[in-house]
Amino acid sequence: MLAMPVMADQRSAWQALREGKAFLLLRHTTAPGVGDPEGFRLGDCSTQRNLDEKGRREARRWGRLLKGRDVEQPRLYSSNWCRAQDTAQEMGLGAVETLSALDSFFSDPDSQAAQTVELRKAIEKVPKDRPVVMVSHQVNIKALTGFSPRSGEGMIIALPLDDPPKVLARIAQP
Repeated sequence: MLAMPVMADQRSAWQALREGKAFLLLRHTTAPGVGDPEGFRLGDCSTQRNLDEKGRREARRWGRLLKGRDVEQPRLYSSNWCRAQDTAQEMGLGAVETLSALDSFFSDPDSQAAQTVELRKAIEKVPKDRPVVMVSHQVNIKALTGFSPRSGEGMIIALPLDDPPKVLARIAQP
């Protein structure tokens, strides 16, 4: 098991997020099941595993938590999966932009290395003029950080990215 390099003082992690010295990487909130049904299609939520009402409530709590921590007008990015987009939208913090580098590779594990390289590049390219919040999937977050987050768990990660990335704080589902 990897040792967790987490700061004892979460206030510093939240401050780094507000200042653009870190970003929040969040696993989408509760969407019952595992993976997606066979034949699912991006862009057609009826073919995917989606948030349930609990997941929607969790996402709204994330929005309240971020507002309460003075994370204002964040740049919101999500994968192209409906459950990730819905998590970001339900936060109620602004427009959500999809970012393919955040897309799940659960059904194509051979693409893990290439997908993780693309995610690292995308993180470095994102403007840091305001806080950055990214919503992705368990497999992507584990590949990047080495940690397997629960549904709705977030990690504040230092910028620029180290190898491995420095997790400043793990934030449980609020």
